[in-house]
Amino acid sequence: MNNAVKIHPAVDDGMKPAAAAFSGGTLSCACATHKVEVAIKGQCAHNHVCGCTQCWKPEGALFSQVAVVSRDNVSVIANADKLAVVNANTTIQRHACKECGVHMYGRIENKAHPFYGLDFIHTERSNKSGWAPPGFAAFVSSIIESGASPDNMAAVRARLVELGLPPYDCLSPALMDAIATHTAKANGVLK
Repeated sequence: MNNAVKIHPAVDDGMKPAAAAFSGGTLSCACATHKVEVAIKGQCAHNHVCGCTQCWKPEGALFSQVAVVSRDNVSVIANADKLAVVNANTTIQRHACKECGVHMYGRIENKAHPFYGLDFIHTERSNKSGWAPPGFAAFVSSIIESGASPDNMAAVRARLVELGLPPYDCLSPALMDAIATHTAKANGVLK
């Protein structure tokens, strides 16, 4: 295994499988005290590592790790007053702790968006094991925009493949199909 390329601390040493009948857990920010806590009911979906410049990444990570859950399964249970939207002009309204900067969840408010109703979460912020592991890498080339060397991209992609995370410069084919289906239905092309 090529450990020279570090992707994200939650995947660099391999990934654990999802636990059967996983019931969810609590995500916590990085503050030493008065942590923001967000309860998540149930298992996450579409967990992946993301190279975009908008997602929160732990210190030193090339990629973030992000998954989705139904927004109905997300509730802030502690220190909600510490949350603020990072950038109100983006599609995903990322709610982050004002003190430590950790993104706690991201929400799409546009009801016409294909992913409306899903919240984006960082499962590594939970100390409970059993979350579905990442299954692919999205927006891989975007790590260059964060300062990664273009000369190292072949090694990054090789490491992602080695970890079992197919690299894409968009979302996974299943998610791209979901977006296209939503658009086709909205335009009356599909029923």
